[in-house]
Amino acid sequence: MALFDGRKAIAGVAALAFAFGFVDVSRADTINAALARAYQNNPQLNAQRASVRATDETVPQALSGYRPRVSVEASVAEQYTDALSVQRGFGQQLTTYAGNRGWNVPRSVGATVTQPVFNGYQTANRTRAAESQVSAAREGLRVLEQTVLLAAATIYMDYLRDAAIVEVQRSNTRVLEQTLKQVRDRFSVGEVTRTDVAQSEAQLAAGRSQLLVAESNLTTTRANFRRIIGNDPTALAPGAPVDRFLPPTLPGAIEQGLIRNPNVTAAMYGIDVSFLNVKVAEGALFPTVNLVASVQQSYESTLVILKTFSASVGAQVSVPIYQGGAEYSLIRQNKETLAQQRLVLEQVRDQARATVAQSWGELQAAKSQIASAQAQVTASETALNGVREEARVGQRTTLDVLNAQQALVNARVSLVTAQRDRVVASYSLLAAVGTLSPSVLGLATSVYDPTVHYHQVRDAWGGVRTPDGR
Repeated sequence: MALFDGRKAIAGVAALAFAFGFVDVSRADTINAALARAYQNNPQLNAQRASVRATDETVPQALSGYRPRVSVEASVAEQYTDALSVQRGFGQQLTTYAGNRGWNVPRSVGATVTQPVFNGYQTANRTRAAESQVSAAREGLRVLEQTVLLAAATIYMDYLRDAAIVEVQRSNTRVLEQTLKQVRDRFSVGEVTRTDVAQSEAQLAAGRSQLLVAESNLTTTRANFRRIIGNDPTALAPGAPVDRFLPPTLPGAIEQGLIRNPNVTAAMYGIDVSFLNVKVAEGALFPTVNLVASVQQSYESTLVILKTFSASVGAQVSVPIYQGGAEYSLIRQNKETLAQQRLVLEQVRDQARATVAQSWGELQAAKSQIASAQAQVTASETALNGVREEARVGQRTTLDVLNAQQALVNARVSLVTAQRDRVVASYSLLAAVGTLSPSVLGLATSVYDPTVHYHQVRDAWGGVRTPDGR
């Protein structure tokens, strides 16, 4: 169980796994490979990527406000007409009457083109707001990417820890079984009492119970490993801490967290969206100007008019005066939302600062705990050997030996737990400062680029198929 400090530390609890010989180094899975699988296959992460692609479509929807609208109308009907027209004369002329009665089939086809010219800058502001929503969605995706990668690193180390604890408890059970056998042999020759035998039996029962609990925990961890990473753990290599990617000082880590943490940047984009929504609402108070062109061809509109053609081009100007007051309420509402988003940003910054400080403290504590746990294991091994020797010459009781054995087991469990905490704390701090990503970790996987889909759909004027052919 040779363990190393700092970067050379066993950054994984798998050190004990290797020590006990149940991991084949040549075939061992690595933490980076596990993180790459989680990054590619996690269903929650893939669902969030689809959500970002859906948000991309809000930009072409906003840009449609700049584009013309074209409609074609056609109609056909059958109508009956019974009309009487009168032509009155003057002087000696007589009044004449003409009848117009019969069936006809009026038909018409026409097209109208409307080109928006000005709408109070609403289209421009809607477009910028949609772009900010896309940027916020990308930051939300980055939050989930960090969450998935951190969860994958955590469950990887959890499995190593739990597997090592199972092996520790299994070894402890074997030692207790051997101890019980020796105590019974000594009892048969009168060297110890029945009490010593009972104490050994009780300790063995407790050890077996602890082994069952450890195996149950390992089974649960194995199921969570498959849920997060996508496969059952087989042979896991030690995981290394990622201190080389971390800022060297706490103030530097906090500063980086306030700049690069995706929760902070998402909140900043939220302010932009709220501000532009205020501008969009204010645009409802401005006049609107549209250019309208239409053409229409009609047939048999009446019994006597067989064919007509008309065309027109003009401008439409609409000036809102009062629309019930809803537009003013909407402006006030969006201003309150903007104020809320600014307060949310301050709250998120405070949370980011606290998270960085907490993760930094956990990492430093885990480093110290490893050194203490190593010393505890060494001292417990020495103490157990000494107690056993003293027990052989009658200076120690069986209970002293059992207590020393349990102290060693507890020390080993504390060591593997501290090693696990050391690695997980480094990943947690990397996520807190906003740099837990495949590119930073150097994972052997293709990195999802949300801008590819955005540029594919941004300027699309039509089409119902997605860029991937659906």
